[in-house]
Amino acid sequence: MKTLPRFIALAFLWITSVQFVHAQELPSQLEEQPLPTGLETVEFFSPAVNRMMKFDIVFPSDYWQTEKHYPVLYLLHGYMQNYTVWGRNLAAAFYARNIDDLILVLPDGGNSWFVNWAESEGNQSNNWEDHIVRDVIGYVDTNFRTEARREGRAISGLSMGGFGAFALGLRNSEMFISIGSTSGALSYARNSAAAIAVGIEPEQRQRSPQEEARFAEADAFISEIINIPGFSTQEERTPGGTVFATEEQAKAYDPFEIIYNVPRSQMPHIYLDSGTEDGLIEEARELAQLLMVNNVPFDYMQNRGQHNSEYWRRSIGHMMTIQHEVMRRALGNRP
Repeated sequence: MKTLPRFIALAFLWITSVQFVHAQELPSQLEEQPLPTGLETVEFFSPAVNRMMKFDIVFPSDYWQTEKHYPVLYLLHGYMQNYTVWGRNLAAAFYARNIDDLILVLPDGGNSWFVNWAESEGNQSNNWEDHIVRDVIGYVDTNFRTEARREGRAISGLSMGGFGAFALGLRNSEMFISIGSTSGALSYARNSAAAIAVGIEPEQRQRSPQEEARFAEADAFISEIINIPGFSTQEERTPGGTVFATEEQAKAYDPFEIIYNVPRSQMPHIYLDSGTEDGLIEEARELAQLLMVNNVPFDYMQNRGQHNSEYWRRSIGHMMTIQHEVMRRALGNRP
């Protein structure tokens, strides 16, 4: 009997956090930005999701003039965002070129939470973990001069992407030397498991007519920039089906659970940050405490800021610089 209130509280927190994370800000001005220097868009077929997909990629300034191989940072977007956001709107391309010693890859996962869905509808294939760790990484390592080994590969993300980076990075720790999260929705899978346990279905907040009109305008504009046939509007980008059908399936993606499955010798470097006015900071602090108790090394930062683009434009500079240093040291390029 003593555990039931905790389950109910966790389920309520899950509903609240999903609404919070889903409420990503819309662009303040609907106008397309010029492409940053060094950024290109790649289109390829992904067997894991059975469709043509895209990712943005940022090359170092000397990439096309040398035969050097570079470490790669894979940077995952948030809910209702897409492959264009980090590089074109959130300064990631600027910081990558400022470092000028790594390849930055910006994949697209729709509104999938970057996991392999338990059930899919309408003949969809929603193996979004496989899309990242097999198809995107496989394509990048095959077609570009990368340090195609664990020591030269890192993954990070914001909000939904922060959860995705930790879930995928810990589940595939043999692939990544560093994992990072800024404003991460790190409890998504844990709270999903708690909700499944008590049979609570998440409720979506209804938008006002004014919000709906603004959303429709933004969706029409953004879908033209994404320009992936059948995968450009928010409706198309939201998988049909069930992400987790059982508690066990949810727990298999829960960073608070699966971190204990990683051998200490294979634990990736861990980076965490969040804004002090962001409701998700408690999840970052809880995970940091777990890491401290278990004597796991990590980097943690909290700074003034909310769950918005102003904060992410600042946080990406810290996160990328630290992860680049971790990769270079692992590759033997530091004293």
